[in-house]
Amino acid sequence: MGMKSSGGWGQLATWGKPVKLTSAPLRFHNSSKKDTYDMMQLKLLNLIMAILFRGHTELGDITPHNIKQLKLLNQVVFPVTYNDKFYKDVLEVGELAKLAYFNDIVVGAVCCRIDTSDNQRRLYIMTLGCLAPYRRLHIGTVMLKHVLKICEEDANFDNVFLHVQVNNDGAIKFYEKFGFKIVEEKKNYYKRIEPADAYVLQKTFRESGEQKAVAKN
Repeated sequence: MGMKSSGGWGQLATWGKPVKLTSAPLRFHNSSKKDTYDMMQLKLLNLIMAILFRGHTELGDITPHNIKQLKLLNQVVFPVTYNDKFYKDVLEVGELAKLAYFNDIVVGAVCCRIDTSDNQRRLYIMTLGCLAPYRRLHIGTVMLKHVLKICEEDANFDNVFLHVQVNNDGAIKFYEKFGFKIVEEKKNYYKRIEPADAYVLQKTFRESGEQKAVAKN
């Protein structure tokens, strides 16, 4: 895994419909109109080549130059809409927010923030998602390991947590592999999507004062 420097280059891969991030379709040299490859075909070719010849995954900074790619990605991956404040905050968290590139194409992203409620210092994973065709290439693992490495190096977080729809078995199993546990169910957490309930998944690094008191009793 490598790290990209901040910048605005790269494309957003999509599945089902192309999202143009270039001014015109790309052509091979000396090709006619019928040989023109649209962005979707190129992205499919990229995926096939990556599987056959082992692609590479890199994490890159989110900047004002590429924030639109994050917005497009979130629209494709998640059933909820994030407001302008979300994206403004993302630009201010540094290493807590990253785009994931696979063979130089944006295919995923992770965005976190620090939460200090309930007398704890916690890391909250706001979003962690990857485009469906790329989900078996361990890109989610790369992003989550980046988050856990931040927690390890900081050494001052009580836990890291996130919300997951109660019917998202794939996501639940993914996080459980990394030591996350379901610690709470929140009824009607989501608006305008079904099911509306969410699990809170949490990986604990150290017990808070309240948790220690409960354990003693």
